[in-house]
This record gives sequence, structure tokens and C-alpha cells, in this order.
Amino acid sequence: MVNTLQTILDKSHGVGDSPATATVAAVRVWDESTQQYHGGQEWAHLPTFHEDFSVTTNGLGTPKGPLLAARAALDICHHYPPADQEPSKTKLATFLAGDAGHADHAAVDNLHARLLLGNGASELIDLVTRLAPPGKWRGGPSSIQYKEYERAAIALDRAVLPPPPAERDGDDAVAKARAAGPDPDTAVMAIVNPNNPTGDYMAIAVLKAYIEKHARDDSVVIVDESMQLWYGPTWRDDSLVRQTAWIADLYATRRIAVYIMHSWTKIWSCTGLRLGSMLCPTAEHARTFKRVQVPWSVNVPGLAFLEAAVSPEEQPFLDETWAKTSGWGAYLRERFERLRAHVGPSAATWTLHGEAFLSWVWIDFKDARVAEHVCGLARAAGTPVRPGANGYNRPTCARLAVRPKDVTDILFDALERGL
Repeated sequence: MVNTLQTILDKSHGVGDSPATATVAAVRVWDESTQQYHGGQEWAHLPTFHEDFSVTTNGLGTPKGPLLAARAALDICHHYPPADQEPSKTKLATFLAGDAGHADHAAVDNLHARLLLGNGASELIDLVTRLAPPGKWRGGPSSIQYKEYERAAIALDRAVLPPPPAERDGDDAVAKARAAGPDPDTAVMAIVNPNNPTGDYMAIAVLKAYIEKHARDDSVVIVDESMQLWYGPTWRDDSLVRQTAWIADLYATRRIAVYIMHSWTKIWSCTGLRLGSMLCPTAEHARTFKRVQVPWSVNVPGLAFLEAAVSPEEQPFLDETWAKTSGWGAYLRERFERLRAHVGPSAATWTLHGEAFLSWVWIDFKDARVAEHVCGLARAAGTPVRPGANGYNRPTCARLAVRPKDVTDILFDALERGL
């Protein structure tokens, strides 16, 4: 059946609906006057639930070893967490160093001295935004990105500037980026790479050139690499964690402080535990932040989970993540094309965005009413997705997590019935 836009909109308003195609309205759990919208909140309020497509967590779920470690740690919850966060912090520094850490203990020591752990990345985002030099804030290069950085800036009364344009991969793009002057108006720039929600990605050479071009002297740059691990086994080689010398030189010569942020709750699917870390440009920066950080910000189960997750015993979990995520993503894209064919000409302009290695896709339905209907159908099927209208102010879009084929079929079968 070829559906016109009006047919889809009639269904979204109940014309000819059946229980199988009825949509479900969004659940309001946020105080919209004070809080930033985030995915992952509707699943517990739906009459039917199969899988949460509204978050970008690992489709494999939570690794069993770290989960057991966190459960066992509850037996010592009558004790305070270790003030030095050890041995979890050392084990994370060793994990970040990768193979280099086995051959060069100095690499681990350097990372360890610059490393802070936090109650998710959110605590650390707020902390660095709070202590950064006075001045304006901007994101970049996408016009939309994870909103916690902007929320923190607005809460601290920083003026928000539009992002500079993106650079593209290739030697010419790198050369042009480095030839241009810095942006004089920005005291704090936040870059999410890979970008959530759009899935845009800057390779390491382009990312470094972008920072050199757009960051002014005596400023702060925060680079969120929370989704970098999905890049694959060589993720460190295309990450700022391997750019210690460049970061040190940028601070020494231009006083540009680059902070690398990681939310570990996505790759290990443990968002309820709240685990984040930040690599500061120097050890002295880390000591400054430690002086003002709230004590005990990572609890005992969280530290136990992290220690187990970064251990060599959990490498098979990452290997399986890299082996399966791209295949699941390819299948989601196949189902998207089947959905477009099912809907017909009115879906010809729909577009899907995001790197093939990532754990989500960003879909633009080009019509806010269609996107709203899609989100309602997904809720009704027990497979909620992330509306682009909420928080991101992209009412024609939705973000869908990459998940195993069986639950992806539940979602797209429901969309085909309702569109």
C-alpha cells in the first residue's frame, strides 16, 4: 500500500486506527522548567515494554562480570568508598593506555595523574564548565549535540554562541583548518565526537585541526569521547587519549586547556550506576579540580563495576560489541529502507545519518507530524525511541538505538503497520 502524508496523519489522529497501530503519548517525567530532557525515562511507564531504543547504550546489555562485582560490593556498603578511588583509577588509566601501558609505565603514570573519576560525566561537565575562565560558550561543530554541556553553561549564565562550521576529512580540510585564525569570542568550547545525536565524526587529524583553528588562546576545550570506543579495536589511535604530547604543547604554547570526557555508562550499559571520567591537560589541573570536587562522588558498587569492566577478562565483551554492533546497524538501515518503500513517495526525502560503527542512527522524517507519529507508534510497541523535538529542538527527527535483530523487527513491524 502506498501511503500519502495525509494517510499517515489521519492514522496519527486516530482515523481508522486499530489497537495494533494506535500511538501512545509521551510520558512527562521531567520538570521542564528546571531540567534538561534526556532519553531512557519512558520505559518503566509503558503498558508494554520490549527494548529501550531511546538511549545509546550497548545493544549487548550489561556485561555479567562487572555486574556481579557491583552486586558483591553491596556487602561492604557500610564502608566509605576509598578516597583515592583505588585500585579502580589505576586500572582505568591502564585501560586508557592500552598496549602502550604494558610497554611504557610512564604512559599509565601520565594518564593517572591527569585523571578524575566522577558521578557520570555530568558531574565533571558541570565542574569544568564552572571553573573555566569567564566568557562565552559554544558547541561544535554540529548545530545539535548532547545537551548537558549547554545546560551547564546556561546554568552558569554563560552566553551561548552558534557553533563554527564542521571540517571534513582529508588533507585539504586539515590544511584549511590550520591556516585560519582562532575564534576570539569563545572561553569554553564543547565538542562531542562522535557527535550525539547526529552521528557525525571527525577523525583525529581533523579534530585537532578544528581545535587549533577555533579555540582562542587562554580558553577551555572539552571533547566528549564517550562513544569513541565503538570505533573498534583501534579506537585509541583515533582518540585524544593518545595525544598527550599535543595536548601538553597546546597548553604550554597557547594556554588552551583540552579536557577529554568519557561517560562509561554507554559502552558498558550501566547508566543507573553513574560512571564518568575526565582527563585533564596537566596533573596540576587535575589537582585543582580535586580540591573542589564533591567527595565520594563514585560509590562502592560503581568503583567495583569499573574495576571489573576495564580488566583484561572483559576484553571479549568489547570484541563482541565491535563484531555485532555494525551488523545490527546494517540491519536497522535495511529495515529503514524497507519502511521507506512501504510508505512510498511521501518517504522519499527521509534521511538516515550516523557512522556505521555507532550504536544509534539519527533519522530526519522531514515532517514534525510524521516524526511525532513514529515516536508514538514506537511507544505503543514497547520500543520507545528518542524524539528529536525534546531537548534537541529538531521536531522532524528521531534517534534510534542499534539493537539485536529480533527487537529491531518489533519496532519496525509496528512502524510498518502504523505508517
